[in-house]
Amino acid sequence: MNFTRWSPRFPGAQRRTTRRADTGAVPAARAGTAPTGPAARLEDLPVRAVLDRVPALVAVLQGPAHHIAYVNDAYTEAFGIRPVGTPADATMPELEELGLLPLLDQVLRSGRPRTVKSRRLPGGRSYTFTCTPITVPTAADDEAHDGDGDPKSAESGVLVFAADVTDQADAAERLRASERRQRETAVTLQRSLLPQELEQPDDLRIAATYQPGGADAAVGGDWYDVITLGGGRTALVIGDVMGRGVRAAAVMGQLRTAVRAYARLDLPPHEVLQLLDGLATEIDPSQIATCVYAVHDPNEGRLVYASAGHLPILVRDEHGVIHRAPEPTGPPLGTGGWLHTSDTIPLAPGSTAVLYTDGLVERRDADIDEGLHLLEAALAGATGSPKVVCDRLMRALGVTETHDDDVAVLVLQHPARAGGDAELFRNAALDLLGGVEAAPRARAFASGVLTSWRFPPDLHDLGVLAASELVANSLQHGTPPMRLRLRRTDRRLIIEVTDGDDHLPRRRRAEAGDEAGRGIAIIATIASSWGSRRTPGGGKSVWCEFALPTT
Repeated sequence: MNFTRWSPRFPGAQRRTTRRADTGAVPAARAGTAPTGPAARLEDLPVRAVLDRVPALVAVLQGPAHHIAYVNDAYTEAFGIRPVGTPADATMPELEELGLLPLLDQVLRSGRPRTVKSRRLPGGRSYTFTCTPITVPTAADDEAHDGDGDPKSAESGVLVFAADVTDQADAAERLRASERRQRETAVTLQRSLLPQELEQPDDLRIAATYQPGGADAAVGGDWYDVITLGGGRTALVIGDVMGRGVRAAAVMGQLRTAVRAYARLDLPPHEVLQLLDGLATEIDPSQIATCVYAVHDPNEGRLVYASAGHLPILVRDEHGVIHRAPEPTGPPLGTGGWLHTSDTIPLAPGSTAVLYTDGLVERRDADIDEGLHLLEAALAGATGSPKVVCDRLMRALGVTETHDDDVAVLVLQHPARAGGDAELFRNAALDLLGGVEAAPRARAFASGVLTSWRFPPDLHDLGVLAASELVANSLQHGTPPMRLRLRRTDRRLIIEVTDGDDHLPRRRRAEAGDEAGRGIAIIATIASSWGSRRTPGGGKSVWCEFALPTT
């Protein structure tokens, strides 16, 4: 093949012509030479002389078997000598390693160029390969050309052009490595700020899962928490800080810490969110967050919750019916100036509730209501332990490691107990009527209940003493209606007295001559823990707990 006259026929390109010698005309270039001087024209440049000197890798393959028609010096330096006339699949193993052989067939069939970006070669260099369809002359010398310099016969071929992009590929890899490190830092921070082990209250079974977004998604600010409040009550929290990256995770950590601190005050859910709203504004005025704070009281069979712009709680009742909590009871945290309210949703024994973030149900190509309906359908058929339910919901909603958003899910079950298990969870209550005679009646009631529950003598006596002190304190400082409740679980005895006065007691040092002021001090001494809270509608509750001996 004579490369002096060979010209690749790129789609849409003009054929090279040689101007005949004429008066004032420029003579055609000879093989191996390049015209110089002011009269040199682009179409007179010999193709081979150009391709031999370019630093890019160039190879010309012709026919369906991709026989080698030409390789330039750069290609030879990269892969070694490639004999002209041999098929590529036999003498160019690099094309097979790079996956280019099927691409050559596609280029011949379609007549369209194809590009493979940034393939790294064994020597460590990276190239972008472009395969372009061309017309290759089949004649071996000038005799195969007519007087115009055009080939008499030709066949399809492929020009393989590889540009060195090592510097760009290395820079891109460094950028990806930096992004991976930043993401790993954010994920590590995120996971460290989430509870390492969920608290497990006596009356609920709870599991949670967190799945960060895929490798191309920055970590968000999703979080969850479970907080035992004492007196058998449990707070459940889930939230989502808007935004991505370390900043969102840091804001999330501050909000989660604040929630735990506010929960210790045993405030109603809407008051907790009211405090969080002000704090979120102080942390970062540009950040907002959604949150649900719910409280479960086993004596009430329901969740009392407040929602700051968060997605609704879903509950599957004991009959398998799905209930969706009403709309959010307030705007997202950080908006400021709004009053939050509390609402309720039933959670009877045998029910399962799900709290979740928007990554579980929100998709870019679908309305969020569609995601909620899918979640409801998945929850209706998801049985088993809370951990199993978590996993099934994640699978049903298509959440994988490549998911484009963070996902947090919190599942809680209020189990229906029967048989011997039910014997470990008992309730007894007495309305305290009358005056001072209510105290001996309360002691007798507590003694009878603890005896029927077969408590050991020492725990029986401590329980009766605690009930007596709490009732006496309520009779002296509280107002009707008054009520004594005893509750046992498999792990603790809970004694609680409620009355109509909202003044919360506090522990104080009683002087030697004082006739009162020792009740709460006695309770704090003999009980494992104690506390008080205001009750909805006015009044207060004072409680104490005793840990049961393990068997």
